[in-house]
Amino acid sequence: MTKIKDIGEFGLIDRISKKPIDKNIIVGIGDDAAVINTKKMLVLTTDCLVEGDHFRIEWFKPEQIGMKAIEINVSDIAAMGAIPKYVLVSLAIPKNLDIKFFDGIYKGMWTVCEKYKIEIIGGNMTHCENIVISITLTGEVEKKNLSLRSGAKPGDYIITTGHLGYGRAGLRMFQENLKGYKSVKQKYLEPKAQLKKAFKLAPFINSMIDISDGLASEIKHICNESKCGAIIYKDKIPISDEVREIAKKLGEDEYDYALFGGEDFELVCTVSKENIDKLNGFLVGEITETKEIRLSSNGKETLIDKKGYNHFSTIL
Repeated sequence: MTKIKDIGEFGLIDRISKKPIDKNIIVGIGDDAAVINTKKMLVLTTDCLVEGDHFRIEWFKPEQIGMKAIEINVSDIAAMGAIPKYVLVSLAIPKNLDIKFFDGIYKGMWTVCEKYKIEIIGGNMTHCENIVISITLTGEVEKKNLSLRSGAKPGDYIITTGHLGYGRAGLRMFQENLKGYKSVKQKYLEPKAQLKKAFKLAPFINSMIDISDGLASEIKHICNESKCGAIIYKDKIPISDEVREIAKKLGEDEYDYALFGGEDFELVCTVSKENIDKLNGFLVGEITETKEIRLSSNGKETLIDKKGYNHFSTIL
C-alpha cells in the first residue's frame, strides 16, 4: 500500500498534471503561478473543506469529497450569473494517507471539472494531520448578467429553484445512523450546483444567492446588502415528503431543516412582478421596506432571529 510520504510533493504534482485544453491558459500546473488570458468581467470565489467539519471519511468516498469541493464553488459562481472557468487547488493531507485515496479525491474533482468544462491550473500541497481542501475558482460574466445580493427591491418576489432541507436531513441521517432514504443521503454526499438554472435566471432577476447556510440566512444576506426586509411564506417552502418523514422520525422540524440547515445549494433570487412569469421555481416570499425578516403562516407573522449554519459553532 503506497502512502503519500512515499511519493512526495513533486511526485503528487506529476500525478495530477495534465496538458491544458483551453487555449486561453498560457501557463498551467508546473510554474510558480498560472497565467490566463481573459476579456470578460472576472469573478472569483474560494471555499475550504475540512475533514471532521465538512466531511467525514467514514461517510464520504474520496471521489465524493473531490466532487463536493468543486461543486460548492461552482454554486457560488452560478449565483453571480457567471460561467466557471479555472480552478486552483490547495491540498493539505496526512503523510500516511493511502495514495489511492489521494487519487480518488482528484478523480472526483476532474469529473466535475469535465462536466462544467473547468480547468485545474495550479495550486499547492502540504502535509497536515487532517485533510484540508481549499478551492479558488474563477469565472467570467458579461456585465448585463452579473447577479449580486444588493439588487433586491421592495415588492420583489422571492423565488427558490428547488426543494430544500436535503442537506440537513442527509447529515442528520448519518449522525443518527438512520437507514433508508438513499436519495436523501446521495444529495448530501453529492450536492449539485444549479448552473443551468442560474443562466436562465440571470437576465431577469434583481438579486441572487446560493443556499449554503439555509433559506432564512440567505434571504437575510440579500436584505442586508439591499437594505430591505422580507416576508417568507412558511407554507410555500418546498420540502419533499422524504425530508418531512426524516424530520418526523427524528422528532425535529422540517422547516428548521429548510430555513436554517444549509448545504442545499439551490438558488434563491428576487424578481420584479413584471418578470415573475419568465422564471421557473417556487415562490417563497416577498421583499419589504421594513428591515426585518418575518415568517408568515396561517395569517400570523413572527420575527426570525435564529441564525443559519455557523462554521464557528457547529461541527459534524
